[in-house]
Amino acid sequence: MKTLYECKKNDKVKVTKLNAEPELKQRLISFGIMKEAVLDILEHTSTKSNIEIKVGKTTLAIRSAEAKKIEVEVL
Repeated sequence: MKTLYECKKNDKVKVTKLNAEPELKQRLISFGIMKEAVLDILEHTSTKSNIEIKVGKTTLAIRSAEAKKIEVEVL
């Protein structure tokens, strides 16, 4: 499995697993990042410290440390 961190710009992915501690997992779920959710990878910062993604109609930035805990499948 790939992590969200390993994905490239313009990839469309489906979340397969969240490997986060309960507090972070709950925060991600509140943003709509949960199992079976489809995400669009919009942009990486130049240092790849943040990843801009789109979940439904919401656009948000995820830290690379958080992105490494989200397993995805490229669609």
